[in-house]
Amino acid sequence: MGMNFTVQESSALYGLLAETSSDVIIKTDRDGMIVHASPGIRKLGVEPHGDVGPHLLDLVAEQGREAVTRALSSALEGRQGTRWTEFPAVTADARETWFEIRIRPLMEDSAVYGALAVMRSIDERRSLREQLFAATYTDPLTQLTNRAAFISMLEHMIAQGMEGCLAMFSIDFFRTINMKYGQTAGDDVLRVFADLLREMLRSDDIISRIGSERFAVLLPRTTPQQAQAICARVVTTMAELRQKVGDSRLAITASGSVASISESMDSTIERAELALFCAKAKGRNRLEMEKPRRAGV
Repeated sequence: MGMNFTVQESSALYGLLAETSSDVIIKTDRDGMIVHASPGIRKLGVEPHGDVGPHLLDLVAEQGREAVTRALSSALEGRQGTRWTEFPAVTADARETWFEIRIRPLMEDSAVYGALAVMRSIDERRSLREQLFAATYTDPLTQLTNRAAFISMLEHMIAQGMEGCLAMFSIDFFRTINMKYGQTAGDDVLRVFADLLREMLRSDDIISRIGSERFAVLLPRTTPQQAQAICARVVTTMAELRQKVGDSRLAITASGSVASISESMDSTIERAELALFCAKAKGRNRLEMEKPRRAGV
């Protein structure tokens, strides 16, 4: 597949972008079949020579097909594409490689006879973006999501009217553990509890560390009775574990609470925190449900 452009194609290419060596330039026919491509297409396992090559969509992994199909269809209908579309590509080594693509129509006498596309790798940019997301929304000690992520997800659930419950947990006497055995021992306790939550909760449940020794769990589509059963097992199992702290193995306990996700974010958090306070006031190592509101209150 050589790189011979008509005057109209060269003009379209110039308007698309200032070409760089890392870009892949692709020309398709009216059906979306690749008829010309720049040498950069080799990274996708396609040789830039021969007759009509694969279809443009054959370069796109399944999860990106819908978005690229829309962009290609729009161009072949004569619309000038101005947006970049991100997608994972099918590569020769089967490794997931992310690109962005922009597609514009090729026209002669007001008739579309193909499309011109520019693809560029965005792996590095996506990696940096994912690292930034992780740094912004992940607790580095436990690798759970942090309070900022928890707030955003709870706000989303309430805005969407999703039913479910919010559970809160707090490691009992955590400050005493830190003072007596040191911060390293305290960090070990937090990691053990985080791992316990991952193991005991369901795949749909969202676990966050929201404070020094405090954790929150969003349980979508869960009734208070279901949440109570799930969270009670967490509290009981934590008390049965013997966690190595310093030279000793101690039974570390946690207190928990459950509240329905309803009304507003502030109301939901307030009711869960009040129930957690009650669990601690009643002796810790227990789970408390939010108190039902009296009519008219």
